[in-house]
Amino acid sequence: MNAIISASELAGELAGAHPPVLLDVRWQLSVAKAAGEPPFDGRAAYEEGHIPGAVFVDLDRELASAPGPSGRHPLPDLDVFRTAMRRSGVSAARPVVVYDGGQGWAAARAWWLLRWTGHPDVKVLDGGLTAWEGELETAVPQPAEGDFEPVPGAVGLLDADGAAALARTGLLLDARAGERYRGEVEPIDRVGGHIPGAVSAPTTDNVGPDGRFLPAEELGARFKDLGAAGDTEVGVYCGSGVSGAHEVLALAVAGIPAALYVGSWSEWSSDPTRPVATGPDPQ
Repeated sequence: MNAIISASELAGELAGAHPPVLLDVRWQLSVAKAAGEPPFDGRAAYEEGHIPGAVFVDLDRELASAPGPSGRHPLPDLDVFRTAMRRSGVSAARPVVVYDGGQGWAAARAWWLLRWTGHPDVKVLDGGLTAWEGELETAVPQPAEGDFEPVPGAVGLLDADGAAALARTGLLLDARAGERYRGEVEPIDRVGGHIPGAVSAPTTDNVGPDGRFLPAEELGARFKDLGAAGDTEVGVYCGSGVSGAHEVLALAVAGIPAALYVGSWSEWSSDPTRPVATGPDPQ
């Protein structure tokens, strides 16, 4: 099953007899407060216009728990996640399509959580809302209550120890920008650098100028060059388990299963006893 869907394909499915549940997960990593600007408001953007039938899902409140020792975007409380998905009309027997403003990170986080909790048919709108050429609406739909029951464990999940081990025995990809991986800058977390043994693989390199994923063959070649060959076990981390989900999605497009370290660098770097590597080399 393909993990992404084009805007034209989505338009056709929405016009069909059995349209998918549509989730709007617009979100941005907010570093604007330091500049005195208000943070991005995904709900306000949604209310200004969204794809017809889409229901807004709040990443910070419904797709993550409060920040803490487990990172800036820990796994959500399952009861909160269940309630949000059912409120949105999500049922196991009905396909789901997720989109965001175009970056793809937030949509990928929702995609990954639904896959991890056992939903069998979830796709991300390739290119997000910027790829949509149809009309938008401001009316907030009231879908029938869904029956989705999240059962964790359907896809790979790493904790800090598991990520450290995979960096030694398999392939652990760091989806952040290269300068954060190298430790040259760190605008958010306690310290810069990377998990020893991790390989730099910025998720931004998985998409073209239009924000859409590169063809599966190109993605496959990229990940093979990074070390994802044969039976190599692959894992991904980022800053807080959001852009890393986008890299897991890119790997899925390439046909490569991968586990996500949700706590990611925000969890790893918060513990001063954990080792930190800097520079361009994994070690």
